[in-house]
Amino acid sequence: MKHILLINSSINGDKGHSAQLAQQFIAQLPKGSFNLDTLDLNATPVPHLEMAEMAAWMTPAEQRSSEQQRLAAISDDIVARIKAADVIVLGVPMYNFGIPSQLKALLDRVARAGITFKYTEQGPVGLLDDKPVVIFAARGGIYQGTGLDSQTPFLQTFFNFVGLKDLHFVYAEGLNMGTDAQQAALTAATARLTEISAKIAA
Repeated sequence: MKHILLINSSINGDKGHSAQLAQQFIAQLPKGSFNLDTLDLNATPVPHLEMAEMAAWMTPAEQRSSEQQRLAAISDDIVARIKAADVIVLGVPMYNFGIPSQLKALLDRVARAGITFKYTEQGPVGLLDDKPVVIFAARGGIYQGTGLDSQTPFLQTFFNFVGLKDLHFVYAEGLNMGTDAQQAALTAATARLTEISAKIAA
C-alpha cells in the first residue's frame, strides 16, 4: 500500500483550484491502495524560519534545551513525513508571481544539511530517496514557459537539490481570464492528472 503526502498551500483552503485538482487526482487512485497524510498550510501554517530554529538544528540532539527540542521538532516532523511518503502531491497556487509564503516556510524546513542534502567536492548531493512529486500549479494568468513563471524553475531546483527528480507538473492557467478560459484550463488539467494517476497506480 502506497503512502501519499498531500501538501496544500492555498489560502482558500479546499476551495482553491490547486487543492481541488490535488483532491481530484487522489480520488482517481484505486481505493484502498494508499494511505493519505495531509499537510494543510492554510489550516495549520508553518511559521517563517528564524535563526533560533536553525541554531536548534545545529545543536546536537542530546544538548538541546527544551525550547530547542520544540523548534527542531517542526522540521523533524516535516522531513519524516516526506521520507515516509511514496508519492508527494502539492497544491501550489501562484501569488504575486511566486509560490505561497506558507509553502516557502515549509520548504525551508526540508532543506537540512546532513539530513536531506550534503555538500561534496563535486557539489551538493540530495539525500532523499527519489519518488514521484506531483505539482498542481494554479494560476490566474498564463505564465508557463515564460520568464514570469518563477514557480517551475524554483520547485525543480529545490526538489532536485534534495534528491527528488521525478517531478510531474499539472498546470491550470488563465483561471481568471473568463469562464471559457477557466473551463478549458481545468479540462486540460483533468486530462493531465488522469494520465499521471494511471502511471502512479500501475
